Amino acid sequence: MAIIDFFTLSDKGILQELGQRLRALRLHKNITQQELATATQLSLNTIKSMETGHGKLASLIAVLRELGALDQLDNFIPDIAISPLQLAKHQGQARARASGERLKDKSKRDTQW
Repeated sequence: MAIIDFFTLSDKGILQELGQRLRALRLHKNITQQELATATQLSLNTIKSMETGHGKLASLIAVLRELGALDQLDNFIPDIAISPLQLAKHQGQARARASGERLKDKSKRDTQW
């Protein structure tokens, strides 16, 4: 499997890559689009649409669950751990919303929390 630099792809390109990976996983499990649609209670058109890079997050969850790949969501978007220092700074409260401050330097924004 090739490593893809998602930062070089457009949003549409990333969606297409995800769709291709869903299709490859479905084929690896030897499941037809119709069988997957029936098992997930989604329409055949929804499955086809997802495999071409379209679809909704709720549909994605249903498909990943049926294909036995739901555990991959941790790799997809990992849980953000809050450091003990940050918890102390915020009096034991996890952050509930963004401050609204706009930072010019993206690297500063990524390291603030």
